[in-house]
Amino acid sequence: MLSWFIKTPAQRPLFYVLVSALLVLALCCLLSLLFGAGGLTPQASLQTLLGNGTADDEFTVFHLRSTRTLIGLFVGLTLGIAGALMQAVARNPLAEPGLLGVSAGSSFAVAMALVMGASTATLTVGIAQLGALIGCICVLGAARMQGQHNDPIRLVLAGAALSSLLLAMTSLILLFDQRAADEIRFWVTGSVAGRDTNTLMSVLPSMLVAVACILYSAKPLASLALGERVAIGLGHKPRRIRGVIIVAVALLVGGATAIAGPVAFIGLVVPFAARALVGPDIRRTLWLCLPLGPIIVITADIISRLVAQPAEMPLGVLTAIVGAPVLLLIVRSRRLPTL
Repeated sequence: MLSWFIKTPAQRPLFYVLVSALLVLALCCLLSLLFGAGGLTPQASLQTLLGNGTADDEFTVFHLRSTRTLIGLFVGLTLGIAGALMQAVARNPLAEPGLLGVSAGSSFAVAMALVMGASTATLTVGIAQLGALIGCICVLGAARMQGQHNDPIRLVLAGAALSSLLLAMTSLILLFDQRAADEIRFWVTGSVAGRDTNTLMSVLPSMLVAVACILYSAKPLASLALGERVAIGLGHKPRRIRGVIIVAVALLVGGATAIAGPVAFIGLVVPFAARALVGPDIRRTLWLCLPLGPIIVITADIISRLVAQPAEMPLGVLTAIVGAPVLLLIVRSRRLPTL
């Protein structure tokens, strides 16, 4: 058993790490159903799960908390995978949807849609994904125009500039349209509370397209990590692979943002933890990101319910508190991880 712990991440069996992560995820889901703001205690929640609760208790556990947990699962999964894909295609450990303006682009697009009267969940999701795609293309294009797309700091600066511009434009929308201001403010804070499953169901078809893109590009993306010349020598087309990944990232981030608003740093922390556990191979990393993303989001959501009772701390604030030290750790490391 001790030899398992002292192995390098790339030598650890993926199956055992993945099963362990899934068990932790199951525990997090159970805790999410048991704990929350309000008068329902964990003991009463457990009794409700066992079929001995009142009608009000059943509504709280099986409708409010279960929906919240399901959305947390989806948001964590999509943002974790999107972060790993962005870091792989940019070959940059600081590439993350929130830092690079992808989430901000999606948020701005949805804010514009709300002001213009968009009411259907499907339309909101499509607009969010289009905004994420434009944001992703803009920031990666700006970094490449300078010939510095592998420079982590320059890429983050380009993303920060884009995010600041889009957030400022969103603030202007709030000033000029007070009618939609309350709805937009509720949405842009980043939270899985108060959401319903209608938007989640409308996202699922585009998620199937994203899965197809990932399956198509996973193996070529692993080759691309060795360099463009190696990838071309193996018969792959780097430009096509990057285009497919950008589309997949836009679908994933846009879908997550349409449901829960912008939740920062998940796409940074999840791939960082996955590489620390199973090594830099993108195929192994993607598998582990599947449970790690929901684990982090659901755990953060549970804490956000409990630390400020009877109110709640916004989920986006808590993820920023966790993610900012990870960002500093990566930046201050003597040698940035090789992707």
